[in-house]
Amino acid sequence: MAKKNKEQEEKMTAATELNQEQNPSEGTETQTEEPTPTREEQLDAQVEALKKQVSELEDIKLRQMAEFDNFRRRTNREKLELMATAGEGIFTDMLPLIDDLERAMQMLDKYEDINAMKEGVQMIYRKFLGFLEQNKVTAIETEGKDFSTDEHEAITTFAAGEDKKGKIIDCTQKGYKLGEKVIRFAKVVVGE
Repeated sequence: MAKKNKEQEEKMTAATELNQEQNPSEGTETQTEEPTPTREEQLDAQVEALKKQVSELEDIKLRQMAEFDNFRRRTNREKLELMATAGEGIFTDMLPLIDDLERAMQMLDKYEDINAMKEGVQMIYRKFLGFLEQNKVTAIETEGKDFSTDEHEAITTFAAGEDKKGKIIDCTQKGYKLGEKVIRFAKVVVGE
């Protein structure tokens, strides 16, 4: 009986091989089906995709950091250049005043008429005040004003009576403002 079973098995195997030779697509269908990926393979694929995304984001971050660093350097360089040349316009406007003063000093020895010299110096002074006004520089008023620490610097006090208490008696050095900002405090004597 065992011999009979063995013969039947061989016949079946031969029939299957013959069937596969006649219809090759039928036998290969089960073999060519793609196996479904396992959970582990899916996770590996996700990890690889995330690694790629992290790498791209790191690249973007590095590029942006480099761009910002370049921007910061360029801005600092421009600030330094501006600070170096900020006063250029003001100094250029002052050059005619210096020319006038030099001419006046050259004439000091030649002119015997003191009144003409006074008038020339006063003209230069008025021209300089006009220059200051054009650049929004104004003198701080002190005469008869109340003492204010925002604009004045008291160098000394002087006993002057009750009516002069807290008032400016004398100004030893003028103060100036550029717009609303004090650029030099007025040095004053205050009554007590």
